[in-house]
Amino acid sequence: MSSVSATATATGDDDIIFDLLTLIRVYRSGRVERFEPTEFLPPSFDQTTGVDSKDITINPSTDLAARLYLPSSTTKMDRKLPVIIFYHGGGFCIHRAASAHYHNYLNHLTAKAKILAVSIDYRLAPEHPIPTAYDDSWEALRWVAQLQHSEPWLSKFGDLDKIILAGDSAGANIVHNLGMRLGKEGKKVEGMVLMNPFFWGKERIGWEGEEREGVTLKAEVADGLWPFLCPESIAGNDDPMLNPWAEGAMSLAGLGCGRVLVTVGEMDLLLDRARVYTEKVKESGWGGVIELVVAEGENHGFFLSYPGNKQAEAFMERFVCYCNN
Repeated sequence: MSSVSATATATGDDDIIFDLLTLIRVYRSGRVERFEPTEFLPPSFDQTTGVDSKDITINPSTDLAARLYLPSSTTKMDRKLPVIIFYHGGGFCIHRAASAHYHNYLNHLTAKAKILAVSIDYRLAPEHPIPTAYDDSWEALRWVAQLQHSEPWLSKFGDLDKIILAGDSAGANIVHNLGMRLGKEGKKVEGMVLMNPFFWGKERIGWEGEEREGVTLKAEVADGLWPFLCPESIAGNDDPMLNPWAEGAMSLAGLGCGRVLVTVGEMDLLLDRARVYTEKVKESGWGGVIELVVAEGENHGFFLSYPGNKQAEAFMERFVCYCNN
């Protein structure tokens, strides 16, 4: 996420009413333009990692889809693989499961951790305002978790008793909300991985109100994003879906998983939110284990710099260990 500006100049249908640092522009007419920072890649066999991928449709009526990743060594293994359900970031309004940086990252994660990954292609705002992303993500989780699965990779290779939810930024926010819904329904998954989770609120905390050089995500961006993409939210930036400790939010003791791994860059605007979230979960009486990993000197989305970035490589090793514990 970058910079949001809401402009209402004259009255023309082509007036820009929402601009996310030229990554997405929304016009008064309803027209939406996206300028993806990376290309979309098709599913394929990746020669570098030895991982195969394919696209499947979960719900034809809504075009809800996913991309599956499977290591080529799977047929030689004597056990089924942990299943990672991944939810991409992008402020709920940009990026897809096919975006090159996510596709490449999941190829590497799948190969190193020996997992079966399922990357969810949920529908994007503003064409599909929040809570559509949450509804799609919940439907996808239920689809993956079916005991008698019609998808051959999942039925043959996936250990559906060991499901881990993972995501970054808006995707990490989705993961948290799925965890709360699981707990409310008396269900659990093995664990959750929240990478630079997008939580926010009306009041500034920590250094959110300070000007710091090198910070890619700005406070004014976070201020303006949710109200535009979730226009029916009465609480605005203190909506419990965005601010998990806001007034009226469910107790974090209800998280439906056994363990949580949170990571954030030291230079990420969302650093203090990740810290508070970790402490609030610990204080809630939740019975699981939560760990916070802060990447020194790194910014929002640092982990996508893998391979080649030492902090991203260190977190990849931590992620791999988490998947196989």
